[in-house]
Amino acid sequence: MKEPTMNKEIFLCSICNINSGTCKEDCKFCSQSVRYKADIQRYKQKDMSDILKEAKTARDNGALGFCLVTADKGLNDKSIEFVSSIARLLSKEVPQLRLIACNGTASLEQLLKLKESGIKAYNHNLETSESFYPNICTTHPWSERYETCLNVNKAGLTLISGGIFGLGETQEDRLSMLNSLNSLKPSSVPINFYHHNEALELSPNPLKIEEAFSLIKLTRDKVPDAQRIMLAGGRELIFGDRQSEIFSYGANSIVIGNYLTTSGRAMNKDLDMLRLLNLKIAKTVK
Repeated sequence: MKEPTMNKEIFLCSICNINSGTCKEDCKFCSQSVRYKADIQRYKQKDMSDILKEAKTARDNGALGFCLVTADKGLNDKSIEFVSSIARLLSKEVPQLRLIACNGTASLEQLLKLKESGIKAYNHNLETSESFYPNICTTHPWSERYETCLNVNKAGLTLISGGIFGLGETQEDRLSMLNSLNSLKPSSVPINFYHHNEALELSPNPLKIEEAFSLIKLTRDKVPDAQRIMLAGGRELIFGDRQSEIFSYGANSIVIGNYLTTSGRAMNKDLDMLRLLNLKIAKTVK
C-alpha cells in the first residue's frame, strides 16, 4: 500500500440523528423522506440523555467532531431551539467536542443563533452538480444549498460541505460539483457514496472500488485548500476490507460509528485500523 500523502493525524467525527425520518422533501437518495416509506426509525426529537450518551461515547473513542442532524428541509424556530438546547448541554458536559449542526437550508440570522448557543461548524452538502440536481430533487433548488453555504461563511462558522457519488451522475457532474465546492472554500469536504435502500427510486450505486478511490484523489486535487477530506456514508459498503487504503488517496478524516439510517463499522475496528497504519488521532482542530 502507498504511503499516505496527507499528514498522519486523522480527524474523527461522529454523527447523531437527533430527529429522524420526518422530512417532506423528495431527495431520491434519502431514506429519511416520508415519501418513500423506507423501513427506518422515525422520531421527532431524540431524548437529551441519549444524545449526551452518544456524545460521550464519541469523545471516549477519539472523536473531535460531533454533528447534530435533523431530517427537515431547513431550520425553523422550533428546531433552532432544540439544537441550541442540545449545544448548550454538550458544551457544558462534553467540552472536548467540536459541535457541528446539520439542519438543512438556513439563513444568516438562523445560523448566528446557533453560533450563540455553542455550535462551531455547519454542514450542508451540495450533493451533486447544479445541472444534475433536478434529477435527484425537485422540491427545492440547488441554489438554496449553495446560498446556505455562503451564509455559513458570512456567519463566521466553519463550513463543512461535500456531496454524494454514485447517484447516476456523470464525471462532468462530479467535476462541476467539486468546482462549486472549491469556490465556497469549505474547511472539510465529506465524501459520501450512495447507499441504496430498496424503498428508494434510484438504482444501486454503480461505482467500482477503484473508481471510488480515484474520486477521493479527485476531491483532494480539486478542493486543495480544504483542511479535511472526510470519508462518510457508504465507506464500509464501497471499500469493504480495503478501507485502510483511503488515506493513500488523500482522505484524512472519517466518520466513526453509525450513520443516519445505516450502521457503520464498530468504532474499535476503525481505531484498530488507524493503529495498524501508525496514524494518530487528531487532538485539536486546525
